[in-house]
Amino acid sequence: MRTRPARRIHPAWWAAAVTFLALVGAAGFRAVPGVLMDPLHDEFGWSISTISLATAVNMALYGLTAPFAAALMERFGIRYVVTAALVVVAAGSGLTVFMTASWQLVLCWGVLVGLGTGSMALALVATVTGRWFVARRGLVSGVLTAGGAAGGLVFLPLVSQLAAAHGWRPAALAVAVAALAVAPFVLWLLRDRPRDIGVTPYGGTDADDVEPVRTGAARIALRALGTAARTGPFWYLAAGMMICGATTMGLIQPHFIPAAHDHGMPPTTAAGLLALVGIFDVAGTIASGWLTDRVDPRLLLLAYYVLRGLSLLALPWLFGPHIEANMLAFIVFYGLDWVATIPPTMALCRELFGAAAPVVFGWVFASHQVGAALMAFGAGIVRDELGTYDTAWYAGGALAVVAGVLSLLVRRVRVPAPV
Repeated sequence: MRTRPARRIHPAWWAAAVTFLALVGAAGFRAVPGVLMDPLHDEFGWSISTISLATAVNMALYGLTAPFAAALMERFGIRYVVTAALVVVAAGSGLTVFMTASWQLVLCWGVLVGLGTGSMALALVATVTGRWFVARRGLVSGVLTAGGAAGGLVFLPLVSQLAAAHGWRPAALAVAVAALAVAPFVLWLLRDRPRDIGVTPYGGTDADDVEPVRTGAARIALRALGTAARTGPFWYLAAGMMICGATTMGLIQPHFIPAAHDHGMPPTTAAGLLALVGIFDVAGTIASGWLTDRVDPRLLLLAYYVLRGLSLLALPWLFGPHIEANMLAFIVFYGLDWVATIPPTMALCRELFGAAAPVVFGWVFASHQVGAALMAFGAGIVRDELGTYDTAWYAGGALAVVAGVLSLLVRRVRVPAPV
């Protein structure tokens, strides 16, 4: 029986802190193409849909990598997987300064940055909270999720100002340097499991620190998918998350700035509004984590999705060359609701799938990013063909209401874990 040493701060909080840092960075790296859409269009003459394709590939790989990354963390350890991911992100971002064709944008920012950031996706949140925390899991998952979502939005004004003042290439190089700067902190502070430093999980016992699985990362991921896919709740959660991704990372994150610019708003001003979304997202997601420990997660998802849908239906009427009070109200609400869906979805995965929950959530989150990719590309096509984003906003609003209904269909019955 391990005894917990007398410490002022439990090591679980240090693991959570460095995970927060990595997630904020990953989100910032992934979000940069939304700021660079207009500069790339102006320099190379690429259409919005062409640039959106790179964003879509990035988002799809960000999600599809997550379940395999969760399994790789079991095999090789969290910090080595995250460190390798940061190096891949730095390579993808740095190489963009040499590109001359659109396929190179897809390769660098789509494939490399997508794979790198996908290895630091929300499956990392599920893995860290599952290993290090028993008490406060909902709250911690809310904080880490907020960091993962807000980072991409808070960094947008900085990248936008840098691109406006010095061009998009210095902005891309800044991302590469930032990714490499985070890596030493991960190696220094992020330990794989409580047992590695002789403690128990926060609020738990030795029994809560289960043995790692050291072989067959791909087999673990696919077996977890096979077991979960035979249940209805998995598909309801996955469909809801697909719509969640479509209405946040796929629609608002890459297309809000060019849409606002269509109505005469300067890109730097629009980027500042998205930064406000990121700030309020921190409060909203932490509050959602707190509520998840106390309220039926299905009811929370219903409220989040339906209110999001109604706000999207109103958005086309709010754009203008200047910031008005109604647009600020939309920004505040959308920030509070941005990824408030993640803590209750994660809680339902833990409840339904037990020890397999981190990998299963990786697959659920993969659907989130597939939805984001489809909407990112589709909204670009809508803009090119119709000259306006209005149809995309209306479609997103209707889908969000559907996601709310799907959340109520989830039955809270424990599913046997895969052998």
